Amino acid sequence: MKRGWFITGTDTGVGKTLVATGLLNSFARRGDRVIGMKPVASGCPATPAGLRHDDAIALLNASSVQAEYAEVNPYAFAPAVAPHLAAEAAGVEISLEKIHACFTRLCALADTVVVEGIGGWRVPLGAGLTTVDLAVSLNLPVILVVGMRLGCLNHALLTAEDIRHSGLKLAGWVANQIDPVMELLQENIAALQQRISAPLLGVIPFNKTKSTETRIDYLNIPLLLRT
Repeated sequence: MKRGWFITGTDTGVGKTLVATGLLNSFARRGDRVIGMKPVASGCPATPAGLRHDDAIALLNASSVQAEYAEVNPYAFAPAVAPHLAAEAAGVEISLEKIHACFTRLCALADTVVVEGIGGWRVPLGAGLTTVDLAVSLNLPVILVVGMRLGCLNHALLTAEDIRHSGLKLAGWVANQIDPVMELLQENIAALQQRISAPLLGVIPFNKTKSTETRIDYLNIPLLLRT
């Protein structure tokens, strides 16, 4: 693997998959071998092939090389609840070693690996284990997706500060308008630009369809590669 990123967000449902698939498609169009990973997912419907999560399927569809679903999403849980609660209900302990082993195998297949977290930045995965520990174990630069709505300034600044405190590089952030009528949107984006010491990689306008289809025209890939 030549490069990779860990995609996190200010909360759940803020557009992590949209950004992750956009990155995968962008690099695939450049001719790179790319693959996505969703290490942990809850809220996975049962299918004839087993539990499957929409985010992981979207990442697989945006990848230019293929891997087994279990490598892309090693922990899939049916209940749509916090992952540590879903794991507890399933009698499973989430293991960073297992995730890292899957990640290593994906790295051998691709030039670029994009890893999407679950929920926000500091979501519990088990006793004494959070998504911060997961990100640190993978040692990837982080891209923060900010769901632009009332209250996002506090969430974004706290998350950006904690990412830096973890020792990982904050490679950049993306503003995703999830509230179609957010007041003073541009002013809020400017406030974050002044306070987050990482580049703004793109602004994604409100998408009423909630589609995870590629929005590569809103992502500044050359800027990301310079960070």
